[in-house]
Amino acid sequence: MQAMIFAAGLGTRLKPLTDHMPKALVRVGGEPLLKHVVVQMKNAGFTHIVVNVHHFADQIEEYLAAQQNFGIDIRISDERQQLLNTGGGIKKARPLFDSAEPILIHNVDILSNVDLRSFYAQAYGDATLLVSERQTRRYLLFDPKERHRLMGWTNIETHEVRSPHAGLNPDSCERYAFSGIHVFSPRLFPLLDKWPDEFGIIDFYLGTCASHDINGCVWPGLRLMDVGKQDTIVQADNFLTTI
Repeated sequence: MQAMIFAAGLGTRLKPLTDHMPKALVRVGGEPLLKHVVVQMKNAGFTHIVVNVHHFADQIEEYLAAQQNFGIDIRISDERQQLLNTGGGIKKARPLFDSAEPILIHNVDILSNVDLRSFYAQAYGDATLLVSERQTRRYLLFDPKERHRLMGWTNIETHEVRSPHAGLNPDSCERYAFSGIHVFSPRLFPLLDKWPDEFGIIDFYLGTCASHDINGCVWPGLRLMDVGKQDTIVQADNFLTTI
């Protein structure tokens, strides 16, 4: 079981904390965000994890070394020269993965009660995105008749719609919010060659969902928190005691 943690971001919403450290090492419940995600993955049975780094990359490498990589195989995908966004990060990390097994991908600032082993085992098709009914401005759109197949994206405030399906009516689709957790099949790696070095993985999924099986998984009882802003730190401390 292999996974990737997105830890390269600048963490601008967490300033001034991230003026001196990477977002991955911001502490919640007394421990760095990175530790919470790594331990959750390890407890779920993941034995090979790739962590991408850019902002204060040395600090992340030193932290993992001090923890002896938590006793599992953790490798670094180095983005010091250029921050590659989520899609570009996966593309660059390709040589670090076993091409025969799916990859669980997890944002470092997401805390949740999801059973990662079960979610990984249930993933199917070319990619499975963990989604929920939480309220947001931006939603992924899924076909209600075809196992939650991804059809597009919409912003409910601006009414913008993005989809490879011309004239897609958002009201004909099921709307769910993306969790920042997904399973990526190595079958998609050859398609990444056509994309630039830097791009978002959601842009990639939207660009390929008409020809490939990109689907959503609605997790029952999902509790999830995005620790992306200063005012969520205290809330996250409390959240950890309830999952």
